[in-house]
Amino acid sequence: MEHNRKPRNFRKMNNPTCSANGHNPFCGDNITLFINLKDDKIEDIAFQGSGCAISRASASLMTEAVKGYSTNEAEGLFETFRTMVTEGPSEGSKDEEALGDLAVLAGVHEFPTRVKCATLAWHALHGALNGKKKVSSE
Repeated sequence: MEHNRKPRNFRKMNNPTCSANGHNPFCGDNITLFINLKDDKIEDIAFQGSGCAISRASASLMTEAVKGYSTNEAEGLFETFRTMVTEGPSEGSKDEEALGDLAVLAGVHEFPTRVKCATLAWHALHGALNGKKKVSSE
């Protein structure tokens, strides 16, 4: 709830290296993700938009988690996170350790309609890193 009330990296970034707009048509969540890359590393990342508590908290946690990561590391964390929120956590695995604070969103897998909220920022991250300007969590 703290990341919903006081989201980290919630701001517009001027002149980002890449960006993407994400939209969840089922509940109306909208996000714009901004990324500055330097030598294939996420030097800075920020987001703006509106959405439910899960969407905002997930975006906030994601920006903190991937800052300083290479694009490949960020893509790997995206896959690990997506698996956790769609299939549930794998207790005792390396994935649990890699997710760190993101593990608080593990319970989302029990609410399939909320998975799209939790993954919207991540789809925007994936899109931005792969040159897509618009993404959807459908």
